[in-house]
Amino acid sequence: MASLPHPHFQICLSVAGYTEWQAVLIRPEHLPQGANADMALGFLRYLVSLAHLQDIHFLWRPFLRDPDDDMVLECAIAAGCAYIVTHNIKDFRRTEQLGVKAVTPAQFLHILKDT
Repeated sequence: MASLPHPHFQICLSVAGYTEWQAVLIRPEHLPQGANADMALGFLRYLVSLAHLQDIHFLWRPFLRDPDDDMVLECAIAAGCAYIVTHNIKDFRRTEQLGVKAVTPAQFLHILKDT
């Protein structure tokens, strides 16, 4: 299991991405059993404290089907990321054309083990 912070990767996040995470993580269907919105926001604040805040000076929109996915792709390209870690692989298939590979969290953990 990878711990944070980790010497082989850094979380990159834009202001728009942070706002999206806030909205999504506090939805009841995304909260783990026994967790509440305050706990989710506390965890998010911890992740943000470790993240690189990435400014985005160019837009690739529209490139993907979902504008929220385009926002993630733009952050990854601006930050020079090799990977986008997501459970939503199917909507990020075209990202490899721009040099960013979408991988699941499990795949990313395997990549980390090999480094």
